[in-house]
Amino acid sequence: MKDLINGRCGWAGTDELYVKYHDEEWGRPVTDDKILFEFLVLESAQAGLSWLSILKRREGYRQAFYGFDARKVSQITPEEIDRLMQFDGIIKNRRKIESTVRNAHLFRTVQKEFGSFYAYLSSFFSSKTPLVHHFKTLAEVPVTSPEALAISKDMQKRGFRFFGPVICYAFLQATGFVNDHLEGCLCRKNTAEENDA
Repeated sequence: MKDLINGRCGWAGTDELYVKYHDEEWGRPVTDDKILFEFLVLESAQAGLSWLSILKRREGYRQAFYGFDARKVSQITPEEIDRLMQFDGIIKNRRKIESTVRNAHLFRTVQKEFGSFYAYLSSFFSSKTPLVHHFKTLAEVPVTSPEALAISKDMQKRGFRFFGPVICYAFLQATGFVNDHLEGCLCRKNTAEENDA
């Protein structure tokens, strides 16, 4: 895989959906708990699969999980889970669907304890600002970090599922807690400015 393709991080390739996600979302700071919950659901669903396969089903997940409303998702019943197992718009994995409901309940518990899920995540970063890395090649980008290890360990202790350190690091990259756009990527400057804002 090339490090840069058309001036972008090479992992985005040329698929229109992937390029749009790279250009408009990945690495941009997210402070809104609803969007953080959306990425928690999507990243957890991605475990063992390609991110593109989840992006292609994103609208299906939005439909299945009440527009990523954590309160409503936390109230999904076993009967609704049975129905979701028949829904073609998402990955039909019972353990992942059940964990989404469980994680929604735990997400709300964390919100009550910290005031917001964003405040909880921020507590793991001493500078309280995003980490901006200066990688030149995709090979330099790590699959996890000390922060991701600490967050996933704490979240697993709280009972969250499908959120190990690798998934956690992908989540932190996606939501802008970490800026891993490569040096030379056309989106690096935009996300760096947002990170400084």
